[in-house]
Amino acid sequence: MNLSFALATPAEALELAALHTAASADLSRRYGQGSWSHVASEKGVLLSLRYAQVLIARKGKTIVGTLRLANKKPWAIDVTYFTPVKKAIYLTGMAVDPRLQRQGIGRQLLQQAVARARAWPADAIRLDAFNADAGAGGFYASCGFREVARIVYKNDPLIYFELVLS
Repeated sequence: MNLSFALATPAEALELAALHTAASADLSRRYGQGSWSHVASEKGVLLSLRYAQVLIARKGKTIVGTLRLANKKPWAIDVTYFTPVKKAIYLTGMAVDPRLQRQGIGRQLLQQAVARARAWPADAIRLDAFNADAGAGGFYASCGFREVARIVYKNDPLIYFELVLS
């Protein structure tokens, strides 16, 4: 699939909120209600833009995928499970248009994330995924991320993944 990639701007916040909401609704429809079930807001996306690089994938003029990269550790990450590095980047909020999943968009977004992390510069990308059918652990593993732990945080079973950049 021919995609273009860029950092999101505030003008794209509403479209990004709609993408996150659609991805969440699709997971809820397929796997039932869970921590993945939420409605994203334009205000929430605008807040993300203040502390993270929000990467978008476009097919033509339409945003079809997104993820966030930040140097601030998310609340659910316990760094003691990860490989010690000087600088880690945290990947959160990945979403792909449900109608276009399984077409390589997520994989291409992760490749772009790796390139951005190397340029940051960072030594590793860390993330967590739900340890549930609705989680994306298998996807991250197939993209080269290594599972480092399985934990429960605030009643949510999670899998920690990392990609050490060498």
